[in-house]
Amino acid sequence: MTTTPSPLLPAAIADARAAVLASRANWEAEVLALSAQIHAHPELAFAEHHAASRVAERLRHAGFAVHEGAFGLDTAVEAVVGEGDITVAICAEYDALPGIGHACGHNIIAAAGVGAAIALSRVAVDLGIRVKLLGTPAEEHGGGKILMLEAGAWDDVDFALMVHGGPGDDLRCADVRTQAVARFDVSFHGQSGHAGAPTPEGANAANAATIGLVALGLLRQHFPDSVRTHAFIAHGGEATNIIPSSTRVRAEVRADTLEAVQTAQRRILACFEGGAIATGCSWTWEHAEPTYAEVVQNPTLARAWDRNLATLGRSARPHTGAPGGSTDMGNVSQVVPSIHPLVAIEGCSSAPHTREFTHDAIGPAADAAAVDGALAMALTAVDAVMLLRAGETLVDAAAQDVMGYRGR
Repeated sequence: MTTTPSPLLPAAIADARAAVLASRANWEAEVLALSAQIHAHPELAFAEHHAASRVAERLRHAGFAVHEGAFGLDTAVEAVVGEGDITVAICAEYDALPGIGHACGHNIIAAAGVGAAIALSRVAVDLGIRVKLLGTPAEEHGGGKILMLEAGAWDDVDFALMVHGGPGDDLRCADVRTQAVARFDVSFHGQSGHAGAPTPEGANAANAATIGLVALGLLRQHFPDSVRTHAFIAHGGEATNIIPSSTRVRAEVRADTLEAVQTAQRRILACFEGGAIATGCSWTWEHAEPTYAEVVQNPTLARAWDRNLATLGRSARPHTGAPGGSTDMGNVSQVVPSIHPLVAIEGCSSAPHTREFTHDAIGPAADAAAVDGALAMALTAVDAVMLLRAGETLVDAAAQDVMGYRGR
């Protein structure tokens, strides 16, 4: 969005930052209770009714105008407070993983998002901003943010923030990178027959799937190290004495960029086409869910995040590792200035998407990550509003000095 600058005096910014920090006493206990409630009731993609209801209830109690079932999704939430000409979006996730619950710590994400939104609501009038909390379902599978983005959830937003809890150390925000990912289904259609008799007219759909998977395995050696692909037979037949007339393979491919994913996907689909040609089957493919783009960390917001973490006693270290994981926040970041940093669960060494991490996603260290994540997001939003009020943009290379951090 384009805003009309209305500069804020340094004293107003200092007061707003102080108010954000002071607000913690008013929301910390309830936000941490929210984290525990969501963790204790894990729900899968698009079925997060308990979590969405608890998020909505907490924000309604805090004075937000709340819409449950927003943007055409039953478990999406839109909560808004303030009437300013700058809109800040805070994103909250709350879906869990099959069988292992909150093994990605989305209870921490939801709690931090709600805490940040409430903290910002305390200064919304003074800063002249709208604060919008978006509860976004189905991050693990289903691309809830992508569906909400297409429905206009971010159309009125100037910048967006969210934070993810993780093991190890706090990392410099700009160094936190994710991969793009595409998930798709390939279906083969042939001619059934009796497996115990000659079938010269048969077209074995299971053979088509097998040839396609073998070809994919051979193709892997030609992909760059940054490309990862996996596939399995989701439907392979009905009985051993029936030559399958239809089979279905589910596949995914990840890479550092959306362009690289699309290039690899074309080559993977050629493998399955070869299976169809070799067996005389027909074939089709379709997306299993929306394609996730890589996250683009806004450099101005990322610098502000790092410095605000430092004010909270944390230290973000540089990171040179390869991108890891995928998120539908990547699609939001492609069109709205955004950040998706990690905040450390101190003492946690378990890997996300494991039962061990489910255990680590609750307790004192996880609570500290949620509270510090909330405060750092709110402080970063205050800094970004100061820039916009000064007529700057969120991609201005000089923003680090404009924020007034030089010399601190």
